[in-house]
Amino acid sequence: MRGLEGFLGTWQLAREISHGDGSAARFEGGAEWRPEGAGAVYVERGELVMGQGRFAAERRYLWDSDLRVFFEDGRFFHQVPAEGGAAAHWCDPDQYDVHYDFSRWPEWQARWHVRGPRKDYVMVSHYRPLPPAKR
Repeated sequence: MRGLEGFLGTWQLAREISHGDGSAARFEGGAEWRPEGAGAVYVERGELVMGQGRFAAERRYLWDSDLRVFFEDGRFFHQVPAEGGAAAHWCDPDQYDVHYDFSRWPEWQARWHVRGPRKDYVMVSHYRPLPPAKR
């Protein structure tokens, strides 16, 4: 069983995004889970590479000790299955379905399939732990 403490720290993050229209993008950077209160703040930073160019990108979420994920404003997003598996989020009018694969832990991935009238893409994020920084 995967608990929040297993995610704490810094990770290398590589993401591929395949759009329904055939276009693609990728994200290269890092992710960090930092303890805060009874949970953690998740912050990812890196570069999004698309046909239009390269862009700095950042995203933040809040995680609680039960692996529930919340947007920065406190709204519930989804719950990560501790053993891996499926979760979902309805963001009217689009459906977000994710599958967490922890079979190669501590390397793991999340595969999102997003579809609806506004969005159509598959996004696969690969995480690999980075060693703690030397002081």
